[in-house]
Amino acid sequence: MNIILLAISAAFVNNVILSQFMGICPFLGVSKKVSTAAGMGGAVIFVMAIASTVTSLIYKFVLEPLDLKYMNTIVFILVIASLVQFVEMFLKKAMPSLYQALGVYLPLITTNCAVLGIALKNVESGYTIFESIINGIFSAVGFAVAIVIMAGIREKIDKNDVPMSFRGAPIVLITAGLMAIAFMGLNGLIK
Repeated sequence: MNIILLAISAAFVNNVILSQFMGICPFLGVSKKVSTAAGMGGAVIFVMAIASTVTSLIYKFVLEPLDLKYMNTIVFILVIASLVQFVEMFLKKAMPSLYQALGVYLPLITTNCAVLGIALKNVESGYTIFESIINGIFSAVGFAVAIVIMAGIREKIDKNDVPMSFRGAPIVLITAGLMAIAFMGLNGLIK
């Protein structure tokens, strides 16, 4: 039961974008088309799931026993950067169109604070390795859900007559704020 609550909490209640405000750059930058947003969401799910697993293992079996806990941020950044390089090489070979569509935002997963933030949260919350994996996967799922919803809304907004002063970034930020308010309604769901 605790695992189910952790999963729901990570994906919806404590959504990394709309509740914790991490990963805003790709959220705003890649959410112009649903297909691109879904690709970015998939890449983030992969990277965050593997990063949560590897960083938890490194912390539990290397940093903690050697009393090097203070090195966790640096080690986690190196792990995440390596994983993103792997994803970038894979997408370049296997899915060149998605690789082109993601453009500069793919390498930016390395600096996406949501990936590092979840890895650090897993350690600071004292999650087991399994709980860290669940938290990482479902936090990434929450990221993907939020970015795909935003992309769908942005596609609809582009087809509407928006007042001149609200076109572009203003309407996107207003939309993001309304989405955050909607997700805040889930706060009482899990304590």
